[in-house]
Amino acid sequence: MKRIILIFTIAVLAFYQGAAQSSDDFRNNFLFGLKVGTNYSNVYDSQGDKFNADSKFGLAAGAFISVPLGRHLGVQPEVLFSQKGFRATGTLLGRNYDLTRTTDYIDVPLFLLIKPSSFFNIVVGPQFSFLIKEKNVFDTGVTSVEQQQEFKNDNLRKNLLSFAAGVDINIQHFTVGLRAAWDVQNNNENGTSTTPRYKNAWLQGTVGYRF
Repeated sequence: MKRIILIFTIAVLAFYQGAAQSSDDFRNNFLFGLKVGTNYSNVYDSQGDKFNADSKFGLAAGAFISVPLGRHLGVQPEVLFSQKGFRATGTLLGRNYDLTRTTDYIDVPLFLLIKPSSFFNIVVGPQFSFLIKEKNVFDTGVTSVEQQQEFKNDNLRKNLLSFAAGVDINIQHFTVGLRAAWDVQNNNENGTSTTPRYKNAWLQGTVGYRF
């Protein structure tokens, strides 16, 4: 039994040593990667008539490029399909509503890549988000057509500036990404929005492969 434990321990150490050596080389390499995962999104800085929001999950998937500027620094632009949104209750036109809003964005973060080790990267930087689709689902049977029309014709901002930061955990070609991000701008274009004013905020977890 002791020999089996010893052999197993040596094998595990050898695997991680090999992974570390391989990952060390990657820090100086130009890398292209694909990743997929989920957003857990909500809103903050919200303003509306009795507007209360809860978080919801959405899809996150896309590609990234890691460009080395040396062993410990680099840049990492990404392009992601990113679903955000929230579940909310409130009042509009004098009536109560239950709403699930799903917004589909193309997110383009421009990260500064800090590489303290082969297994662990830190990313931080601005993000530009482009709204491509919005879906609103009213769950109550008493919701009026006028309410739905107000949401449909809402004066939404199509382009948003955000800020994002996170870490990547790397084992050879595989990488696990964890991000926290939030909008700097409000969702409404010029303050005339009828629906509640808010900014998106989300946590993101992805699994990726680097080529």
